[in-house]
Amino acid sequence: MPRADSALDLTDDVVTLTAALCDIESVSKGEAAIADAIEAALAELNHLTVTRIGNTLVARTDLGRAERVVLAGHIDTVPLTTDPANLPTRRMDAGGVDVLWGRGTVDMKGGVATQLRVAQEVREPIVDLTFVFYEGEEIDSEFNGLLHVQQQRPDLIDDAAFAVLLEPTDGLVEGGCKGTLRAEITTKGIASHSARPWKGHNAIHDAGEILRRLASYQPRTAVIDGLDYIEALNAVLISGGIAGNVIPDRCVVTVNYRYAPDLSPSEADAHVRTVFDGFDVRIVDNAGGALPGLGLPAAQAFVAALGVEVTGKQGWTDVARFSAMGIPAVNYGPGDPNLAHMDDEQCPVEQLRAAEAAMTRWLTREGA
Repeated sequence: MPRADSALDLTDDVVTLTAALCDIESVSKGEAAIADAIEAALAELNHLTVTRIGNTLVARTDLGRAERVVLAGHIDTVPLTTDPANLPTRRMDAGGVDVLWGRGTVDMKGGVATQLRVAQEVREPIVDLTFVFYEGEEIDSEFNGLLHVQQQRPDLIDDAAFAVLLEPTDGLVEGGCKGTLRAEITTKGIASHSARPWKGHNAIHDAGEILRRLASYQPRTAVIDGLDYIEALNAVLISGGIAGNVIPDRCVVTVNYRYAPDLSPSEADAHVRTVFDGFDVRIVDNAGGALPGLGLPAAQAFVAALGVEVTGKQGWTDVARFSAMGIPAVNYGPGDPNLAHMDDEQCPVEQLRAAEAAMTRWLTREGA
C-alpha cells in the first residue's frame, strides 16, 4: 500500500527521492501529506524562505542576483489503479532499460524530485531561484495551486524573468505552449414527425455545413523563436435529436481550436467566429498559450546548458499561466508524456539523473 506520510531526505539520489515522493499518495485534493513532507524538508534549508498557501509551497532564495527564475511542478497525481496496483513504486527492467515504475514517476514527481535536489545541492546558483510545488493541476482550474499563488501572492513569482515547468518532455525542451479554445456551434430547425419531415426542418442536416468547413480548413503553422506551432481546428463532439421518430430541431457541434501562442484569446475567439460566420457560436472555454521567449538570455543559457533538442509544445500546460504574467516559460522534465496517466506509468532512471545534472549545469555554469 502507498505510504500515508513519510519524511523526505533531500540528500538521497534523485531516483530514491522520486520513489519516496511517489509513495506518498497525493491524488488531487489529497495533497496534504506530501505538502507536509516537502515543507518539512525545505525547512531544513536555511538559504530558502518558504511560504505555504493551502497545499502549495513557494520557496525562494534571496542572494541578490541580477535575475530570478522559477522552477515549478505540481505535486498531485491522477487516481491510482488497483489492477495492477501502481503504488508503491518499484525498480524494474523494461526491455533492457532500468526504469522506476508506478503512479507519478512520469507525471510528475520525477520533475519535483529534480527541483528538490536542486534546492538541496545548488546553494549558490548564478540566479535567484523560486521553487513552486503546487496542488490541484490534474483537475479543474479552480483547484490549481499555481493559480492560487497568482491570485493571492503574485509577489512571490511575478519578479521572475524566466520559468521552467518540469512536466515530462522525454528529456527535450518544449518551448511555450499552444492555446486551447472550445466552442459550441448550434444549428436550429423545426421539430416534426419523421414520417412527415416536410412539416419540420432538420437541424442535424444543417450541421453538414459546419463539418464541411472543418474538413476544408487549412491550419496555420506559426514559427516563433524558430519553433513550429501547428494549429488545429476539429470537431470533438456532436449532439442532436430527441427520439428516433422526431426530426431534430437542434444540433450542437463542439469544436476545439488549438492555436499558436502568437494569438491572444480574443484573436482566437474572433478567428473561430469568422470560420463559422452565419452560425450561432458560443465560446465555452478559452485558455491562451505561452510564448517560448527563447531569445531571452536566460532561455538561451538554459538551452545551451542542456544541449538537447528544442521543440514547440503542441499541447497546453501551466507555462501559459506564467506567460499571462509576462514570464516566458518552457517545459522540461524527465519521463515520456505518452506514458502519463497510464496504468504502467514508468520513467527511465537515466532520465531522472540526466534532468538533475542538466538543471545543475545550467544553474552553476561558469562565466555567467
